[in-house]
Amino acid sequence: MKTYSMKQGEIAKDWVLLDAEDVPLGRLATRVATILRGKNKPEFTPHLDMGDNVIVINAAKVKLTGQKLDKKVYLHHTGYSGGQRETPLKKLMASHPDEVIKRAVKGMLPKTKLGRQLLTNLRVYPGSEHPHGPQQPKVLDK
Repeated sequence: MKTYSMKQGEIAKDWVLLDAEDVPLGRLATRVATILRGKNKPEFTPHLDMGDNVIVINAAKVKLTGQKLDKKVYLHHTGYSGGQRETPLKKLMASHPDEVIKRAVKGMLPKTKLGRQLLTNLRVYPGSEHPHGPQQPKVLDK
């Protein structure tokens, strides 16, 4: 029996809606990363973009356990000497709660061109409103 490998034209992509209200950040991020990657489908092929388009709503109401809100810090470097910058999670949640979920999911995807392509299929909104009604997304339970 031969192993079958999917072709790019045979992939069926759906739209999925997830509600982040009162869901722990890590559990939400792993679920989103699995759906984006396509690992929830029986015909998963590792080198192709098999995943669905994911819409996450209520990002501002995601659950953070422990003392993460006070102690977690995101780091980035500007490229100049002495250019390491810190952004506390509390400040990022106040200004851009969608960015917190995007960063968590990005860390769980492959660090390749495919991972960057998969991240473009993620849409995160801080409130319960989203402009993707015409796509008729399937609502997944918590």
